[in-house]
This record gives sequence, structure tokens and C-alpha cells, in this order.
Amino acid sequence: MILLGVTSLLTDISSEMVAAVLPLYLLYQLQVSALQLGVIDGIYQGCSGLVRLGAGFMADRWRRQKDVAAGGYALSAASRVGLLLSGGALVPIAGSVLADRIGKGIRTAPRDALISLSVPQERLGMAFGVHRFLDTGGALLGPLLAFALLSLAPRSFDVVFLPSFSIALIGLGVIVLFVKNREVRRGAGAADALPWRECARLLLLPRFRGLVVLSGLLTLFTASDAFIYIGLQRRGSVAIGLFPLLYVGTALFYLLLALPAGRLADRTGRRNLYLVGQVFMVGIYAVLLLPSGRGWLSGLALPLLGAYYACTDGVLMAAASAELDEALRTSGLALLTTVTSLGSFASSIMIGALWTAAGMEAAFRLMGAAFVLLPTLAVWTLRGDG
Repeated sequence: MILLGVTSLLTDISSEMVAAVLPLYLLYQLQVSALQLGVIDGIYQGCSGLVRLGAGFMADRWRRQKDVAAGGYALSAASRVGLLLSGGALVPIAGSVLADRIGKGIRTAPRDALISLSVPQERLGMAFGVHRFLDTGGALLGPLLAFALLSLAPRSFDVVFLPSFSIALIGLGVIVLFVKNREVRRGAGAADALPWRECARLLLLPRFRGLVVLSGLLTLFTASDAFIYIGLQRRGSVAIGLFPLLYVGTALFYLLLALPAGRLADRTGRRNLYLVGQVFMVGIYAVLLLPSGRGWLSGLALPLLGAYYACTDGVLMAAASAELDEALRTSGLALLTTVTSLGSFASSIMIGALWTAAGMEAAFRLMGAAFVLLPTLAVWTLRGDG
């Protein structure tokens, strides 16, 4: 579990170095529109969902979670080379982002299954909390490195791509050399089941189905980090040179809250804490729609976003893991993350289109209004412990 966390730490340093400068690189250096940013951000946020389900099935059938995950980490590392060679052309950049996110999609469910198979069920929340703690350490250090590099070379946003590639290679080395596969107990007939029959069987579980449907709906109207931060920057709350530090602030609060949230989820109910996390997202929309004279309150966005991730990211995986048999756990987690990833993809394109057509405030107002209606439904569907 710890070695997987170290791999995620290094990979997230690499990924977040790129993520912290990509919106600025696209908007200010390449002069793309909000809709084009939405498409690229949608690829970044959601296209991993295109392969997560297939990767989950492969890992469960082959019982080789580590090998499938390592392949995903390798593809993400290779995508940095594409960014280096893109020359500022939008299509190669989009292709590199797509390769990175496909790599993430391949590795996520097998990695989470390895974590869940490493600890007793009563400690799932804590295990995912530890992993997210290390994972978020990368999300904290990556933007700091990007900020340092941009301080030395202002507005040279592509200066981060080579260091990002080097760090990703080190992370790949950790999982390849030191992480081992875990034995799983397979139920009767599981090895012969067809993938889509396995999916159907998983969705027959009412509590797991409730998690899949509601998390997908909530994600559909959740603004991505890039749009939240661009919104703060456009309101005049953040200078361009300080933009990467927004990622640092969110990661810092997530880092501080990940372990307490995991423990609290095990004690008070993972589903309950997941619902609490949605309240923090409502608060973020409220901050983004504050009158301009109250811009100082924009500082609340970072702790709210960090708390949102602490109460939803690992907690959702822990809640779903508790509902799934070991033999199909990778597939189940892949199905769940596929739905949420596709929701994120649609969300970024939708907010980019609204922003282009009606402006920033209208986009956040419409997305926020839709999002506020969903937690009420979630309370009724996800009530009770999981």
C-alpha cells in the first residue's frame, strides 16, 4: 500500500506540474477559446473513463493488477514526450493529454483494487486515506515545482514538460521493481463470465448501483479545478504568476484532511461523509458567484475544494469497495470511475460552451443551480452507512 502511494506521489508530482500550467498555456500562450479549453480540460478530466472498465476486466481476469497498473503509469510517462514535441500545436497537445488520461484510466482501478486487497475491510477508509495522503503530497509538490520553474522563466509555460517526464519515469520504476500482485479469492464461475455480464451483475447490487448513478449525476455538474481557478483569476483575485499556487493551496488542505476524513468515514459512515463533501462544492459555487466587492472571500475556495476532495475521492472508493466481492472489485471500481470520468468530460465541455456563449458568471450560475438540486436526491438515495 505504501509503495503504491509512493508511485502515486511521484506520478502526481509529474501530472500536477503539467496541470498547473496547462490552462494558462492554452489561454494566454496559445490563445484558445473557453470552449476549446473545455474540450482539452474534458479530455484531461474524463477520457480516462474510456478505458477504465476494460482495464478493470483485464486485471480481474488475469489476476495481474500490478501489471495492468504499471502499463498505465508507463503510458502517462510517455505522454510527456508528446508535449515536449508538440511545438505548441493544439492537436498534438490534445493527443498527449489524451494519452496521459488513458494511462490514468488503465492504472486507477487496478491500483485501487491492490490497495483494497492489502488491508482488512474494516480499515478500507483508512487505507484509501493513507494512499490519498501520499497522492495529494504529489498534488502539492507538483504545482510548487511548476511555480519555481515559472519564477525562473516567466510565461515559459512549456518549461515544466521535461522535468515532469523525468519524475514520471522514477514513479514507474517504483511500481515495476517493488510492488507485488495480490492473491484474490474468485467466486464460482467468475473466470468464465463475459465482461458485459459481469457489469450487469454488478449493477444488480442496489447499494452499489445507487453509488454509481448518484456519483455520476453529481460529477456531471461539478466544475473542474481548471475552470474554478480560471474563474478566480478572471475575477481579479489571483495574479497570473501565482496561478500554480492555487493547486498548492487546494492540495495542502486535501493533504491535511485526507487521513481524518478516512478515519471519520470508517466510524460514521462512508456514504454520509460523501454527501457532506457535496455541500463543500455548493460552497465553491457560492464563492465564484460572490459580488465583486467581496472578492476577498475567494480565499475560501481553496479550503472548500480541499475539503470536498477529502470527503469524496477516497471515501467513494472505500464505500464502493465494501459492496463488491474481491473477485470483481477491480471491475466494479472501474465501472464506478468510468461513470464519474465521463461525467467530468461532459461537465468541462458544458461549462466551456456556456462560458463561450453567455459568459463566466452565467456558466457558474447555471452549473451551480443544477448541482444544488442533486444533493437532495442523493440524501434519499445514499442515506445509511456503506
